[in-house]
Amino acid sequence: MRDYMDKSKFLQIWQEEEKLAHIHGWDFSHIDNRHQQTPPPWDYKEIIQQYLKSNMKLMDYDTGGGEFLLSLQHPYGKTAATEGFAPNVELCKEKLIPLGIDFKECADPKNIPYADNSFDIMINRHGSFDVPEIYRLLRSGGIYITQQVGEDNDRDLVKMIMPDVEKPYPGYRLNVQRKVFEKNGYKILRAEESFKPICFYDIGAFVWFARIIEWEFPGFSVEKYFNKLLEMQSLIEQKGKIEGTTHRYLIVAQKI
Repeated sequence: MRDYMDKSKFLQIWQEEEKLAHIHGWDFSHIDNRHQQTPPPWDYKEIIQQYLKSNMKLMDYDTGGGEFLLSLQHPYGKTAATEGFAPNVELCKEKLIPLGIDFKECADPKNIPYADNSFDIMINRHGSFDVPEIYRLLRSGGIYITQQVGEDNDRDLVKMIMPDVEKPYPGYRLNVQRKVFEKNGYKILRAEESFKPICFYDIGAFVWFARIIEWEFPGFSVEKYFNKLLEMQSLIEQKGKIEGTTHRYLIVAQKI
């Protein structure tokens, strides 16, 4: 059992991390070298580039801060994007609109503010989506490319600290979502699923992460879960890390 001074030290360090848990765009650099996440076996950007041509109208739903979208270097006049998270909305207004990108605020995937048959390609990485609404927006033969966080993402980490919390997105797995697309008039061009390790080398990094990913760790705070965090600290001292599992799936679907 730790003495009072040890517990007091950890409480102070972890609460400082809790205060720092804010994110600009989708930037996890604060915990670089303090955690490691194995990426899925596919390259999302490379897959998009296999389908995307310069004359196509592209839309990125839930673009975050627009960083990834800009990395595609698609002609700005043929690029649209949405975002619903308020801090990122302001960032996109400052960054994307002056470039001529057709940016619109949107937090409802069932009501995206663009006309029918607007896009040749729609992309979506880790954002909510509504299959019929995507169908409405795509032109005939249009492509939807999405990488999604699966329902079992980080579940082993969640169970370490809050074992009774339910999955935030049940049904978000490849075998379920593939059928949804097929039933709604799409041809599946590519479909893959991945389970890979994620490791944390100090509990402060985990605290920051759990506060950022609030939908997986609802109601998390250092004070509320301090004893559980101490148990996780003991695991790090024994094994050098705590380890969980990420869950991702990829779907490339064509409107037919």
